[in-house]
Order: sequence, then C-alpha cells, then structure tokens
Amino acid sequence: MIKQNVGRTSVASWSGGKDSCLALYKALKDGYEVKKLINFISRDLNRCCFHGVTPDIIKLQGELIGIPVLQPKVTDDMENYEREFKEGAKAVKGIDSMIFGDIYLQEHLDWIVRVCKDMNISPVEPLWGLEAETIAKEFVELGFKTIIISAQAGKIGKEFVGREFDKKMIEEFKKLGVCPCGENGEFHTLVIDGPLFKRPIKIKKAETLFNKGFWEHWSYEIQEYE
Repeated sequence: MIKQNVGRTSVASWSGGKDSCLALYKALKDGYEVKKLINFISRDLNRCCFHGVTPDIIKLQGELIGIPVLQPKVTDDMENYEREFKEGAKAVKGIDSMIFGDIYLQEHLDWIVRVCKDMNISPVEPLWGLEAETIAKEFVELGFKTIIISAQAGKIGKEFVGREFDKKMIEEFKKLGVCPCGENGEFHTLVIDGPLFKRPIKIKKAETLFNKGFWEHWSYEIQEYE
C-alpha cells in the first residue's frame, strides 16, 4: 500500500471497474475526502479510455456513489495524454492527493509517481503490493458486484463477457493462467452495485462485438428507476 499521512483532500482516478472502485472504497474508509471521480474519455471514440464504456454510465455510477464525475477528453498519443491528464486533474481545485487502483505494474506506478510529483500532489495507491487474488476475493466478499465488459481474445473467451465477477470466475481465471484482477489488460469490468452504491445499476441488455482483439460490450440498455 502506498499512501501519505498528509494530503487527504483527493480526486480519484475512476475507470468504472473493480480496482478503481475498491481503491476508492479503501481510501474513503481511511479518511480521504474525495471531491470528484475523474474519468478520462477518448476524444476519438467518446468512450471511457481503456474500458470503452460510454460516459453516461460512468456519470450514473457517480450519481449512485454520491461523488461528482469529471470527464476530461484526451487523445491517444502518450505525449498529449500526459499533458491532458495533468490538466484534467488540476481542474479540481484544492486537492493535494490522487487515488489510483494499481496493483503490481511497476512501470505504471513509476509514471503515476512522476506525474503526481509534477502536479505537486501525492499519489495514493491502496491496492499496491497486495496479492491480486486477495484483492479480487475481498472485492467480492465486501458485496460489490461487477460484470465483465471486455475480454482479450486468445486468453479469455467471448462467453465471459456479461458474466458477473465472482469467486467461481476467479478460480476459472487461475486455471487459464490469467491474473485474477486482469492487471495486464486481460479483461475489464463495470461495477454495478456494492457498499458505495445507493442502488444497483440494472442492465437490461447489451450488444457484444469483436473490436481490436477484444470481445466487448459496446452498447447498453439500462433499466430506468422511478
């Protein structure tokens, strides 16, 4: 775990998936005040970077959690992405730390540490150094519910897309030689319920398609609540 003893006014990096959700949960329990969830949107696709979900679903998550969502648009090339990442985070005034859901990819942690230093804020990494299987099981045991929305073809089959992430699936991933948290990009998730949520997100149906080596949920129909 990487965190600071000072600087508890934060913004949380938010993908809509289980790791960013669990990191947020742990940070809130640890006394961090999270002013906003920051979710970067691909300028080309108008979808959440890396996870590919539409901006409106991420906004709905924020409404149900009770923390506003900020969605800056970024480009795909790394030089512009870094600049736009910093600009997006700096748009939230008065923060002194930023929360991330990294687990063990050192290269990414090094990038986060450097970028946060440039912004003069502290990185907070509640999941860093924990065993991936332990993290995955804790997420389920806490009562969070998430579904697989993207699966890397050749590692995980199309049949996993749309399924709820549970302990049975964790064992299946272990047998396939896949990280139980998908830390290497083997799969991505969308959190639909849990201790932070006022009510669940109910997905009535979703279209699955093949896109750039991944089976993905690409369009959703969300059940409306009165």
